[in-house]
Amino acid sequence: MNTKYSLFNTITSNPKRLFLVDALGAVVSAFFLGVLLVGIHTSIGMPIEILHALAVLPCFFALYSFSCYFFLKYNWRFFLKFIAIVNLLYCCLTIFLMYFYYTRLTLLGLSYFIIEILVLLVLIRIEFRSAFNKR
Repeated sequence: MNTKYSLFNTITSNPKRLFLVDALGAVVSAFFLGVLLVGIHTSIGMPIEILHALAVLPCFFALYSFSCYFFLKYNWRFFLKFIAIVNLLYCCLTIFLMYFYYTRLTLLGLSYFIIEILVLLVLIRIEFRSAFNKR
């Protein structure tokens, strides 16, 4: 059994689960950005105002994804594509901010943002594959 595809099939067998995964990930991201990283912002290198602004966005994403998970009955593909696109735009914003504040970012800061982007890109890929899957 190929574990790569079995994990994908497990997650996407109920597409609503992707909204729950997205929402929980957004909550974790908001907590890291708005609480943990703010507390060690000098070790990260990103200004506190930017960390707070970045933390607000996942709060909206979490609200959206939790709403889809609990209330969505039909047309889930459209809503899944939407959150995947929004997540992709968030990645682009993060990359832009990393570029803009590159000289201030520490290795720890760069590592955090790169890992966050990589995790999001995996989730975005799964969301798009599930939304475009004809099953």
